[in-house]
Formats: sequence, structure tokens, C-alpha cells
Amino acid sequence: MSVWGGESIHDAILSALTSPPTGRKVNKLAFTYNGDGSINTIQFFDMKNNLLFTLTFSYSAGSVVSITRS
Repeated sequence: MSVWGGESIHDAILSALTSPPTGRKVNKLAFTYNGDGSINTIQFFDMKNNLLFTLTFSYSAGSVVSITRS
């Protein structure tokens, strides 16, 4: 079992899953949370505050089981 439950989130942020579209740069992140305090979504915005993409997290028994980019 992981010592730090946020490892999946950390790994996703550092992976290609969070690469911005070609020619765009991420300038701002916005978070939404579930009732238990876990991250529900992370929205990625560019310098002009345009939404580039969103990561949505799914959990089972308190662990991240999937991350969907939309």
C-alpha cells in the first residue's frame, strides 16, 4: 500500500496526460473536490483563461482507480 495516497495524482500530473495541446501553455490550475476532500477534477487553463482540458478522478475504497482527460 502506498505511503502517500496522492502518488497517482502526482504521477498523472507529471505524465503526458497533462501535456497541453501543441503550441499552448498551461498557466492556471483549478481544483474541485468531493465531499470527503479528495480531488474530483483539475482544470487546466492557458494564459487567456481558456480551458485547455480537464482531468476527472475516479476512486474506489479511497484509492484513485482512473483518471480521464476531457
